[in-house]
Amino acid sequence: MQKKPAFAAMVSAVALATLTLAGCKDSEAPPPAQTAQVGVVTLQAEPFTLTTELPGRTTAYRIAEVRPQVDGIIQKRLFAEGSEVKAGQQLYQIDPSVYQASFKSAQATLASTQSLTERYKALVVDQAVSKQAYDEARAASLQAEAALERARIDLRYTKVLAPISGRVGRSVVTEGALVSNGQTLALTTIHQLDPIYVDVTQPTKEMLRLRRELASGKLEKGGENAAKVKLKLEDGSLYEHEGTLEFSEVAVDEGTGSVTVRAVFPNPEHNLLPGMFVHATLTAGVNQQAILAPQQGVTRNGQGEPTALVVNAENKAELRKLKAERTAGNRWLVSEGLQPGDQLITEGLQFVRPGDEVKASPAKNVVEAPAASKPDQASSR
Repeated sequence: MQKKPAFAAMVSAVALATLTLAGCKDSEAPPPAQTAQVGVVTLQAEPFTLTTELPGRTTAYRIAEVRPQVDGIIQKRLFAEGSEVKAGQQLYQIDPSVYQASFKSAQATLASTQSLTERYKALVVDQAVSKQAYDEARAASLQAEAALERARIDLRYTKVLAPISGRVGRSVVTEGALVSNGQTLALTTIHQLDPIYVDVTQPTKEMLRLRRELASGKLEKGGENAAKVKLKLEDGSLYEHEGTLEFSEVAVDEGTGSVTVRAVFPNPEHNLLPGMFVHATLTAGVNQQAILAPQQGVTRNGQGEPTALVVNAENKAELRKLKAERTAGNRWLVSEGLQPGDQLITEGLQFVRPGDEVKASPAKNVVEAPAASKPDQASSR
């Protein structure tokens, strides 16, 4: 019974030793955090040609609807549908028999009135006829001349000619059809395809922004190349010929809030046909101090805003919110948030948080921008 106090004392000593060891472990300092290794790209300002890609459709350079100018029966069709025709080439022949008769009658009437006028002219000198009779004969002769000219025109109109050069469409009439002057239905239609128009629509908001930047000096005019337009076809291929800007619409479409911009393209092979959907690339201006950031260094936060991490003067990762306008190949055109000389982190982003101390070295995951994104050839989105 006397051994119990000794046993309790021994248990208390063991407990005290355990607590002492635990206290020693808590007082030990945590291991120092390792400095993260990151790869960076030093940003530089460089000239960048801003281009705008706009959707549009092709339109024939000239369109002529062929209609008869006299009444009659179609005797012949003198062209192949879908072929090329020249201005002045005969397309149809309308039965000319009635108009030939009218022409001969007008010739006879003119000859008769001219003969009478000549006789009266000699007689009026001798006062054998009155001056009034001579004037009436002369007026009748002039009317006969006019009637003959009208008959000649009507006879000429029996030959329906092509008003312009181009590709003729299908014929809506055949031999034996009755046609009339002033009818609403065109006999056929001719489209001039070389050159050809491309009409594209540009949002008014984009147009105003570009004008403000040009006026403020942020952008410079693109020079002679500003009038050049490149074309991408529906299958994604590039059209081999460059076009030039012709004009911009003077009014805004109230339904779409956009203006129409027209360009003209050479089309010698007739690869472009009216109504085709295309994308035109227009030169908007040149930014001489553009910042192009590699896409590997640009991410987005929870709100969808573009962000980037840069190494600041204290060798710490600093978060920047960006305003990224468009892509240019494998880079972003950044208008706000980055400056020349900034060290943009492109490698090791998954191991770094804002405020962490980092050790920077040149990035190995960024290669030179491909030719498609070079300033003079970049396309916008």
